[in-house]
Amino acid sequence: MRIVLIGAPGGGKGTQAKLLVEKYGIPQISTGDLLRDAVSKATPLGLRAKAAMDAGQLVSDDIVLGMIKERLSQEDAQKGFILDGFPRNIPQAEALDALLDEVGQPLQTSLLIDVEFDVLMQRLTGRRTCGSCGQMYNVYTSPPRMENRCDKCGGELVHRADDNEETIGNRLRVYAGQTAPLVEYYRKQGKLRSVKGVGEIQEIFTAVERILNSLPSAAAEAAPAEKAEAAAPAKKAVTKKKGKKKTKKKVAAKKKSAGKKKVSKKKTTSKKKAAKKKVAKKKILKKKAKKKVAKKKAKKKVTRKKAKKKAKKKAKKKVAKKKAKKKVTKKKAKKKVTRKKAKKKAKKKAKKKVAKKKAKRRR
Repeated sequence: MRIVLIGAPGGGKGTQAKLLVEKYGIPQISTGDLLRDAVSKATPLGLRAKAAMDAGQLVSDDIVLGMIKERLSQEDAQKGFILDGFPRNIPQAEALDALLDEVGQPLQTSLLIDVEFDVLMQRLTGRRTCGSCGQMYNVYTSPPRMENRCDKCGGELVHRADDNEETIGNRLRVYAGQTAPLVEYYRKQGKLRSVKGVGEIQEIFTAVERILNSLPSAAAEAAPAEKAEAAAPAKKAVTKKKGKKKTKKKVAAKKKSAGKKKVSKKKTTSKKKAAKKKVAKKKILKKKAKKKVAKKKAKKKVTRKKAKKKAKKKAKKKVAKKKAKKKVTKKKAKKKVTRKKAKKKAKKKAKKKVAKKKAKRRR
């Protein structure tokens, strides 16, 4: 029995996996457990995984697949296995299929534990764990008899820091975006089986058992392969006869297709020529349009230069007029000054003459 468990966080995969281990005696292979074990034992893959984790990186798929391969080679996994936590996306599922085909242990089924979003939120946000014995409770669905106290040992119940609505919502969104497409992947392969993960644990497990008991056994899987091997020689003889007939038909078909190809080639060449002409015309039109634009730009530049020259000339004329006006005004001012000086001199002379006449009279 070779199973992959799929389901959102809090869907109950771990609980059902433990019951399957007890019932069928096959190992539950959790990638998280494999990583921790490999790191603690310092195996070659474990050292590579530790180096990636110490660097703050995700452990690569090839390391995880290598660990799964090593685990499947152990005796207890020869009768079957339950994969939990891997694959998480389509590329991982494809790589896992290739690995399982390589070791001769292909998947029989992918079991989906289907639980609605609201129920998952209630389960995860309501989780409480005993700090002493590890017993788990849920304040909504399976609360302890005494609040925050374990029924078994009386230890204090702890609420994990990451069991809050924001963190859980992010985890469920990641699941919906990456892991949920696996459902369609395994459905296309015809390997998907689904169980509603709501209700009593034992009721869910009986539904799981019903599905697993309906799967073909290892002997039944092997029988078709043996029959195919026995029937192979007879099939070869039949296929040879069919092959000869097919070759004759192919030759005739090739001749017909050769004639059709010639006609089609002529049509395609004429179409290509027409298309090339159109392209050439478009190029010529584009060049003409570019030339027109260039001419317009050149004309604009010329007119701008002329306008600038005219403006400079006008400015020079204005400056020259201003200078001429200033000269005229200076000359006028000088003439006024000279006139005033001449008047003053004339007045002084007249005064002197008057004074002389008076002096003569007195004498």
